[in-house]
Amino acid sequence: MKAITVAAPGGLDRLQASQLADPGSPGKGQIRVALHASSLNFHDLLVANGAIPTADGRVLMADGAGVVEAVGEGVSEFKPGDHVVSVFFPQWKDGRPFDAVGNFLQTPGDGVDGYAAEYTVRAATDFTLAPHGWSHAEAATITTAGLTAWRALVVEGRLKAGDSVLVLGTGGVSIAAVQIAKAMGAKVIVTSSSDDKLERVRALGADHLLNYHTTPDWSGQVLALTAGRGVDHVVEVGGPGTLAQSINAVAVGGHIALIGVLTGLQGDVPTAALMAKQARLQGLIVGSRRQQQDYVAALEQTGIRPVIDHRFALDQLADAFRLQAGGSHFGKIVVEW
Repeated sequence: MKAITVAAPGGLDRLQASQLADPGSPGKGQIRVALHASSLNFHDLLVANGAIPTADGRVLMADGAGVVEAVGEGVSEFKPGDHVVSVFFPQWKDGRPFDAVGNFLQTPGDGVDGYAAEYTVRAATDFTLAPHGWSHAEAATITTAGLTAWRALVVEGRLKAGDSVLVLGTGGVSIAAVQIAKAMGAKVIVTSSSDDKLERVRALGADHLLNYHTTPDWSGQVLALTAGRGVDHVVEVGGPGTLAQSINAVAVGGHIALIGVLTGLQGDVPTAALMAKQARLQGLIVGSRRQQQDYVAALEQTGIRPVIDHRFALDQLADAFRLQAGGSHFGKIVVEW
């Protein structure tokens, strides 16, 4: 079968189409899936470009969506023909995160081979059902970006109707967060450096739009928009370069979900301001299989569909990563085959 692998030490020029052995029939507790789509995330880019070292010849991509071709002994959750989507942490079925979740040793496309391939045979619990009626490309946006937004707002943030949400940026996690927040009756403020992207997010229902280039003190504007109170939730994807303003923008007792480090890996945190706000600052990475199943149920109930900005063929994965690295996309970039 064909797969896209990366040669150590990584780099987009070191991605290659490889011919690998067909994975064969599923064993006990396993399913065989014909894969048809994946979506790009920042974590995938870091593995591909060598910023996150991995094994030589690693099959890339954490997200995978396709059709079950066969099921092994003891599998009752799936049947041939089911449309399925992968989970990011196969070992994290439910409950709180634990030590093994933090090391990525079982994360597809990082510690183990990923889903940039024609077929895979995995444990049945490495997948969930995809939302009914979704394309494979749409389903592939769930694993990493969509579930991260769901966990940030609903699972950890306990979002409810009438809450206010600040979303930084217009990438995959951010756009999913806007859609979730609006579907649940929240008021949403979005920041971006692009007026064009802000107009696109307005069409998704965002209530207030802030260009952080023309409004560098965007946290002050957030306070003004909320009558000085601040927002109940912040979806923080920037990291150290934006965290101080996110703390300024959050309401007393609010929640900041730290899910990205686009501005760097470390920096100063205004701890006194965080204490004064009595806010929860929580780092989080994706979520559990149970949370993904809950998210899929919510997607089917609300009718939310992901925003896909660009589509590439599997052989064009390196070009897709180059587009992602440039930051011009809005929502998700997918590869499909």
